Amino acid sequence: MASVLRKHDDTTDADSIVVLHDVSWDDYERLLAMRGDHSAPRISYLEGEVEIMSPSRDHEVIKSRIGRLLEAWCTDRGIELEAVGSWTIKKKAKRRGAEPDECYIFGKEDRERPHLAIEVEWTHGGIDKLAIYEQLGVEEVWHWRKGVIEIYVLSAGKLLPAERSQLLPDLDLQLLASMLDRETLTQAVRDFRAALADA
Repeated sequence: MASVLRKHDDTTDADSIVVLHDVSWDDYERLLAMRGDHSAPRISYLEGEVEIMSPSRDHEVIKSRIGRLLEAWCTDRGIELEAVGSWTIKKKAKRRGAEPDECYIFGKEDRERPHLAIEVEWTHGGIDKLAIYEQLGVEEVWHWRKGVIEIYVLSAGKLLPAERSQLLPDLDLQLLASMLDRETLTQAVRDFRAALADA
């Protein structure tokens, strides 16, 4: 297995990302077993490449705020959801596996994969997560980068850019993203709810 260490290009508070090449599925499973039942480091697998990512504090703050704002919005509207965190979703036949920053199931059905995966790209580099989620059948991915949440919706087996969430079409993700710079999570939720009430 060969490895490449990627350096952060935007800030001194960087995620630590290591990419391993020529990794078998069995080796990937062994890495997951060695890591155990923890949320970090997060391990992704794409056709023989493995990304091992230890998120920075800022990375974790952003992913948590996106999740809590989403949860507040759904709770206020009576939308049933389950937060599944960094759930390991994988398919050996597709040679893919991922652990989202956050992921969600909507409704009460038992599922083998989330409806929604959220990815924060605090540090540039690593492997193509969209290529993983696409083949795993995740219906929607929100990708945060430099203050913007990009939406990708699964259509005919492809994750394609979209203007709005297909799962939650009434949710203003631009407004949600604008709340992420608040001093605390509590302030972000309070300001988000106030902005929605004034809309």
